[in-house]
Amino acid sequence: MNIAYWIVAGLLALFYFYAGAMKVVRSGDQLRPMMAWVDRVPMPVVRTLGAVEVLGATGLILPPLTGIAASLASAAATGFLLLQICAVAVHLTGDDRRITLNLGLMATAAVTIWLASGL
Repeated sequence: MNIAYWIVAGLLALFYFYAGAMKVVRSGDQLRPMMAWVDRVPMPVVRTLGAVEVLGATGLILPPLTGIAASLASAAATGFLLLQICAVAVHLTGDDRRITLNLGLMATAAVTIWLASGL
């Protein structure tokens, strides 16, 4: 179960670290082709969301790696699950109906929560 956690959590952390870093450093014009919703959300909120994603990715990896407060990994994965529930709502309230990635991330976060409970 430990190996499965590291594979799933590692992939989830890589995705969120990359996506979060993009939201923190790129302009709205650069983000728009990949994220149609950035026009409907103020840029400070996008930057904050990116920082939260980077911190959450760190929370998936560092606590189990160091053995200090390993339950934080479950909290980080739960945060990502809630984030994707909100993301689906944002997509569906706009003109963007592409939620397949969000549903996949929700499933991956749910599996990560389950695997983290066994750490």
